[in-house]
Amino acid sequence: MLAADGTVRPHYGPLVDALIAMPEAERESRFRSASQYLSEAGVHHRIYRPGDADEEEREWPLSQPPLVVDPAEWAGLEKGLVQRAAFLERLLADIYGERKLVRDGVLPGAILGSNPEFLRPLAGQGLSGQPLIRFIAVDLGRGPDGRWWVLGDRTQAPSGAGFALENRVATSKAFPDLARQMNVERLAAFFQRFREMLHGLAGGDMSSIGLLTPGPHNETYFEHAYLARYLGLLLLEGGDLVVHRDRADVRTVDGFQPIKVLWRRLDAEFCDPLELFGGSRIGTPGLLRAIRSGALAVINAPGSGILESRALMAFQKPLARALIGTELALPTIATWWCGQKAERRFVEANRHRLQLAPAFPPAAATQAAMEAAALDWADTLASGGIGLVAEEHAALSTAPVFVDGQLEPRPVTWRVFLSRDDDGWHVMPGGFARIADSRDARAVSMQAGGRSADVWVRSCETPRPVTLLPRDRSFVRRVPGALPARAADNLFWLGRYAERCEVATRLVRIYAARVGEALPSGEVDARLETLLGEFGVTPDAMAKGLLALARRAADTASRIRDRFSPDGWRTLDELVELIQDAQEGSDTVALANQILTRLSGFTGLVRENMYQFAGWRFMQCGRRIERGRMTAHVATVLLAGDAPEGALEGLLEFTDSRVTYRRRYSVDLSRETVVDLAVLDPLNPRSVAFQVNSLGDRLAELPGMHAAETPDTLSRRIARLKVRLQTADATEVDTVFLDRVEADLGLVSDLLTERYLLSSPGARPDRAAPE
Repeated sequence: MLAADGTVRPHYGPLVDALIAMPEAERESRFRSASQYLSEAGVHHRIYRPGDADEEEREWPLSQPPLVVDPAEWAGLEKGLVQRAAFLERLLADIYGERKLVRDGVLPGAILGSNPEFLRPLAGQGLSGQPLIRFIAVDLGRGPDGRWWVLGDRTQAPSGAGFALENRVATSKAFPDLARQMNVERLAAFFQRFREMLHGLAGGDMSSIGLLTPGPHNETYFEHAYLARYLGLLLLEGGDLVVHRDRADVRTVDGFQPIKVLWRRLDAEFCDPLELFGGSRIGTPGLLRAIRSGALAVINAPGSGILESRALMAFQKPLARALIGTELALPTIATWWCGQKAERRFVEANRHRLQLAPAFPPAAATQAAMEAAALDWADTLASGGIGLVAEEHAALSTAPVFVDGQLEPRPVTWRVFLSRDDDGWHVMPGGFARIADSRDARAVSMQAGGRSADVWVRSCETPRPVTLLPRDRSFVRRVPGALPARAADNLFWLGRYAERCEVATRLVRIYAARVGEALPSGEVDARLETLLGEFGVTPDAMAKGLLALARRAADTASRIRDRFSPDGWRTLDELVELIQDAQEGSDTVALANQILTRLSGFTGLVRENMYQFAGWRFMQCGRRIERGRMTAHVATVLLAGDAPEGALEGLLEFTDSRVTYRRRYSVDLSRETVVDLAVLDPLNPRSVAFQVNSLGDRLAELPGMHAAETPDTLSRRIARLKVRLQTADATEVDTVFLDRVEADLGLVSDLLTERYLLSSPGARPDRAAPE
């Protein structure tokens, strides 16, 4: 921000002037609006601590103000980055092609032969002539002299593009006027080009493009879900895919559907347990076969992670001369590969001023073993040093960061993203900066407590608005794309878990109210304790039990964030926080009321905000099955034998039907009238009959259900259950009747799971799996 003489650089001028003129209260309010947006949007990443199996979900840490880049400086950087991307593309093509660089002695063969990222099953993929990388990131650092240096390349599954978008949205909320005034380049055009490239690879079929994620426990899973939603891609895990001969298909609730393009965010060695890391539980057997056949395009190609090898940094100059005929415009940090005698002797002699690092990206299968062995660098050097490099310590320049209301300098690095289409490489005009949480430059890492900042690239012209919506005004309304069986399964169980939490909360409220009113402890209390015990809730730790149920619902929702309302997710997250903050022994009835209010809000948001197609239907099926089963079960337990005093009131309270009962029946409580309202009344939204009728409606709308066809077992079962409840008399509803209803609903759940949610939902008797 500051020049050598201490003056503010011109490109930072408008930002600095605005911050100086802004009252402190207004500035803090603007910063809070940005942070509030990130919090409400649920932007987060996961932190893993060495030796600790647990993980911590941390809100995305955004620093202010943004890093500002001068237009003239950006023009030079952009050219250098495009040149570097072209160099890396050619390097990878040779490594997985003719390997001319090794034959000519430019690159030592050991860098490939000893590298876990050199995937032998794909050793010839570079001969196809197709680019093996189409989306990469480059980490940049600026030295005290103002020159930019390449700190590393990210080609395996580069992360951060989604966070860069969210940083921009948040910062724009803090400084909307300033961003326009400074002509800050927009990011949407970069993503528009990238999506159009994917669209072209898929032959114009957006429904056959997916983003392959390791799953919700990955540290950047939020970004995967966000980008899938932003670009209109299927969010897929390895288990969603199956390879039939040479074709990759997605397991959907409507059978198998072909997938043509995958944006890979899963490390290569985990992709295919048949040909790569056999211990992978998150890959797809046979995936490499589909890639080799050409039926599946993957961005980036498995094996591209070899470009992240630090050993390659030591040979940048000769590699560049051999591949592009000139030196790279952007220099790399000085690096020595310890697999050569002369370099190894130099490193040993200068150990005090160099830092040692792995020469190759550690394979995940060996990472834990390396850490556990506490790698002895001296022994490794003595034994040949093939797996080590030495680097100069990076002296990074600083960026201004507000700390406790004051601007302070902090070391900064910048991650820039590039994508390739038929016209060549394109650079995102921005990216995101990582800022150390202290003055120690070695701590510039999100995992080590660093923070991020938006990067503003100023333009000499007013940037034109760009949208990812179609350019023409005509459109065709289409139903949403395929619903993977895994997503449907999670939606189904989200409905069940949310309802289960509500059932347990209603029972807690009934039990706590009886205790609070000092009613005589008797058979009803014993039965309520039995019911609560089935949910893992005990009288002395009710909040703890309810917390476990709420977390189960929230964890399930976290797996489908690309298909779920952010407001709904935030409601579940707030529910977990509410119960966490509750103290055992506090007003349990008040806590239960607060939980039920939030669960009602969640239900309303799902009903009003969620697109009511296949995913919503599966979620509703889960809710109706769980509520119907639990209502029948609670009625069975409370009314078994001679219903004790308070049982009828308890059932009415559980079904939230007191007011309705008083309006419907002008008599005192009786078993028949309570059972009629709680079990058989088709207009009571809490009755068993209402759940079964609603369930039947939703099942009829699921894929493959046709009223004119011969009904399958699932359709018959729900139809018979509907008739049983419609024709029953309240006097017939005893424990045997209720047990049968509960069992039938359980069977409906099993049949629905078998038909739609199993690992191979398309492999049914009436639908053969494709060859």
